[in-house]
Amino acid sequence: MITTHELCRRFHVGDTWVHALDRVDLQIDEGEFVAVMGPSGSGKSTLMNIIGCLDTPDDGYYRLLDQEVATLDDDALSRIRNEHIGFVFQSFHLLPRLTALENVMLPLRYGETDPALAEARARELIERLGLTDRIDHKPNQLSGGQRQRVAIARSLINEPPLLLADEPTGNLDSRTSDEIMQLFSELNARGQTILMVTHEDEIAAFARRLIRMRDGKIEDDTTRH
Repeated sequence: MITTHELCRRFHVGDTWVHALDRVDLQIDEGEFVAVMGPSGSGKSTLMNIIGCLDTPDDGYYRLLDQEVATLDDDALSRIRNEHIGFVFQSFHLLPRLTALENVMLPLRYGETDPALAEARARELIERLGLTDRIDHKPNQLSGGQRQRVAIARSLINEPPLLLADEPTGNLDSRTSDEIMQLFSELNARGQTILMVTHEDEIAAFARRLIRMRDGKIEDDTTRH
């Protein structure tokens, strides 16, 4: 599903160039659950942004679903982000004036999905994530865990083959974090490919594969059996 070869990303900081990614080789297969860890400045967020087609490398190449990402124009990249990648962030990014149902349906507004089918799909996801009694609530009426569940439902509305999660439990207490990670494990058991950035060992333990980064390089790559 994901292949990078000698991926490089540099940033100009003051009078020097900082290598956020330094010749990173990575392959992630369909159905994997991968956690990426590393200290601040290790390159994990830069790697996530490039895989999510939110940033572009300076050197090397990145292939997603057999497409060479560097050859795609802005419209094609937008289509990939909307149709093939689901994003889950630490800050939820829900629109405050919309209900849970409307927030989940939001990505389908930019496609050609029939509104009735879009609503049916959103209701199905909300029920699956245990939020049926919160379907008409707005974000300020939801707990942190409920808001993250809405965000996860929204990320899944287009049935993307790849789910990217950037510190998905960063704003949650330990009990709610465990509930969210159990949900991720269930999604992965059903075949969902998940790539997650985290700084917490107990969160990374839910993944089957752990990648540790330092100074823009992959320091360790371990698969658990």
